[in-house]
Amino acid sequence: MVRDYLIIGAGPAGLQLAASLERDGRDYVVLERGNGPGTFFTRFPRHRQLISVNKVNTGYSDPELRLRMDWNSLLSDDPELLFTRYSDDYFPRADDFVRYLADYAERTGVRVEYGTEAVRVRRADGVFTVLDAAGRTWRARRIVVATGVSRLNVPPITGIELAERYDDFETDPASFTNQRVLVVGKGNSAFETAESLMAKAAVIHVAGPHSLKMAWQTHFVGHLRAVNNNFLDSYQLKSQNAVLDGTVESVEKAPQGGYRVLFRYARTVEKLRELRYDRIILAAGFRFDASVFDDTCRPALVIDDRFPEQTSAYESVNVPGLYFAGTLTQQRDFKKCTNGFIHGFRYGVRALGRVLDARYHDTPWPARTLPATPEAVADALVARVNRSSGLWQQFGFLGDVVTVDGDEARYQEEVPLAHVSDGGLGAAAHRFTVDLEYGPGHDDVDPFDVSVPRVVENDVEHAADSVYLHPVVRHYRDGVLDGTHHLAENLENDWDIPAVHQQPLTSFVKACLD
Repeated sequence: MVRDYLIIGAGPAGLQLAASLERDGRDYVVLERGNGPGTFFTRFPRHRQLISVNKVNTGYSDPELRLRMDWNSLLSDDPELLFTRYSDDYFPRADDFVRYLADYAERTGVRVEYGTEAVRVRRADGVFTVLDAAGRTWRARRIVVATGVSRLNVPPITGIELAERYDDFETDPASFTNQRVLVVGKGNSAFETAESLMAKAAVIHVAGPHSLKMAWQTHFVGHLRAVNNNFLDSYQLKSQNAVLDGTVESVEKAPQGGYRVLFRYARTVEKLRELRYDRIILAAGFRFDASVFDDTCRPALVIDDRFPEQTSAYESVNVPGLYFAGTLTQQRDFKKCTNGFIHGFRYGVRALGRVLDARYHDTPWPARTLPATPEAVADALVARVNRSSGLWQQFGFLGDVVTVDGDEARYQEEVPLAHVSDGGLGAAAHRFTVDLEYGPGHDDVDPFDVSVPRVVENDVEHAADSVYLHPVVRHYRDGVLDGTHHLAENLENDWDIPAVHQQPLTSFVKACLD
């Protein structure tokens, strides 16, 4: 039997895509190596607290606006199937998310084969064949990989195999009592680990080759989050802990016990420094595991071979019919937007479903029609930027599209902007896109430094200089960028003041169409 789709992985992305395929009566099956959905979250994060926001009390009654502050719910046709019903914690527990995924799978009726580990994938004559650990084969015309980044990232350090690994080290802080500890890595998993040991360990060093970046400054939620940065206080206030900028060159066992580490500082001309530790923990992030693909369908890898390279339609650049969903799609916006996180990729998964519908089921991207007047187009754009959760969460990546053809305009929501540029929606004489963006250089300034001048709120004349999140509308004439309009930033993100937002936008649209 050759199915239309095989989804590998029943994590949040695989489940949401399967739910949409189930709703539409598609021919698919999900293969999951674990005994239930969300296997990754049964182990990670190791200290069991998520850093994804679960804001239950928003003051909004509109479910779309509430999703702006709900980073854990998946998209579905069931308005009650929300993670906010499973926990009131602002940073919830991973076990609650596993419970939610189990209920999501049951209530959406997705077809998942649990306990089925894909061990080999090959492709011949346009058909993929997947061999599982039990010796069974599964065949499909298309595969969607939703396994996430399932392998620990191990940097090329001599002797790094002597370190304990984030994915299996003993997390009980008591076992580190009065010890010197090195944590290799500077991401949230590294600081989560360091912070958990602060009350017991004597000395903790967190080391990595790049400067530390704070999410509050870069607006990339994968950079260090405030919930994990108490460790920085202990460093700057001289409490025996430190953040080391540089590279671990080698690790070896010391004759007197513990480990001898050669470290090269990034900031100084100092020669190699020898440091001693009782314990070393490797927490340098994760990477995609491409080992199951044979030479007939091995996807090209990028970013130090950590991620599969993808087109704007989430398809492998070198293997037709091989698609990716979930955190793997962060290759498209690495360390810039939100495809690596549930609150971002849930919209990417919905976009992937629409790409598949258009390519294989003669179902074009959903659209509604508008009068092709400047007022109607401007009002529609303003209404969406003030309500959409998809544009809010996938800032700079997803956009709404208005295509003007004669006396009619067609409005399409949440399209990957690169997919539009690549011709995914076809040609058009007049096309407008709108997305939410931070201004250039937004990540170069301290957002808490009041001495840094910034654009005044609701300043129409200087809206293009806005650094804070704000809507940007672009006009394309025959596929070529022909004009750009910025809506003035607003403290409450309400871009609906007639004289400040609607009227200038209407004038811009009119000038473009004229």
